Amino acid sequence: MQTTPSSERIHIALYGRCNAGKSTLMNALTGQETAIVSSTPGTTTDPVRKAIEINGVGAAVIIDTPGLDDNTILGDKRVARTAKTLDQTDIAIVLFTDKGYDIELQLLDECRIREIKTIAVLSQVDTIDNAEALAKQLTELVGQPVVSISARTGEGMERLQRAIAGAYSHEERLITEGFCSAGDTVLLVMPQDKSAPKGRLIQPQVQTIRELLDRGCTTICCTPDNMSQALKALAAPPHLIITDSQAFNSVYEQKPAESTLTSFSILFARYKGDIELFVEGVKALKGITKESRILIAEACTHQPQNEDIGRVKLPRLLRKRFGEELRIDIVGGAEYPEDLTAYDLVIHCGACMFNRKHVLSRVERARRQGVAITNYGVILAALGGILDRVKTH
Repeated sequence: MQTTPSSERIHIALYGRCNAGKSTLMNALTGQETAIVSSTPGTTTDPVRKAIEINGVGAAVIIDTPGLDDNTILGDKRVARTAKTLDQTDIAIVLFTDKGYDIELQLLDECRIREIKTIAVLSQVDTIDNAEALAKQLTELVGQPVVSISARTGEGMERLQRAIAGAYSHEERLITEGFCSAGDTVLLVMPQDKSAPKGRLIQPQVQTIRELLDRGCTTICCTPDNMSQALKALAAPPHLIITDSQAFNSVYEQKPAESTLTSFSILFARYKGDIELFVEGVKALKGITKESRILIAEACTHQPQNEDIGRVKLPRLLRKRFGEELRIDIVGGAEYPEDLTAYDLVIHCGACMFNRKHVLSRVERARRQGVAITNYGVILAALGGILDRVKTH
């Protein structure tokens, strides 16, 4: 179960007031004491995540969030973190109680604007005298069926499980769809530099290799230094070559004319985000000057390495092209500005650590604010002058 990456799991978040039963529900869904349960308001201080398997859904992540009405000394910051979880939420379970409905209704409205699937729940029905009447009232108020539950006693939990399965819509997506077919030979060129974890491949490489094997492709792996030997060992040129973006130009120079070239970053930009918008966004380079401002956004957080793409190579390439005065801001992990209008261009990584919902929420924010956004692989191909000879979609 734990081998499925978080980025490939359906994200289900629990929202509600303090003491609405969110943590008790999380423990009931996961079957273990994942979250601390207490009657003290503000016990859940940060979103708590747990990977589980759910009948009818499969691999999922349950997210327990701080109370929407947290009025403790750090309440505003906790509520702000709760709001950020909406960026990655596929299904929102909104817990209502008999303490009021205003903030819960506001959250439901926000979910609908963001096109997040929602399940309305009347929680802790074992403590509410008029639970049945209240559930009917809420159903009319929210405009959708309300599931009455008590996570403590187990009442209604089977109905909630069915509601979760009903809200889940599986979209079959392949990383390499349209790039190759069963029987094709695919050469993967994978630099193993200092930023690569010792003893293992990075996630995009692992996921791509596994998918190619599942699709019946012949998969050959090499480093850029050994690419020429790998090509010589093949009876015919590979149908597809997938490279790390940092090796684009050296790989292109060795690529057989019959082979199609792309990168892991481009494949994941297409798999997780909006590749057409990324290709369109790179056109903003024509208007970049030394007075411009660029944001580089990474999905993961790590210590910078000597040849780090996002923190070292890209800034170096950009300043070499447009001038040392070029302003470049770099953010990692959950950091991503609400207001992007100060930037002339946003450059996002392949986002292998994010689920598709999270990436698309960032893309939509840039699109809505009229800020060009592109991707590591796309811009590296553009800066190298080979974007028109690289397959993007």
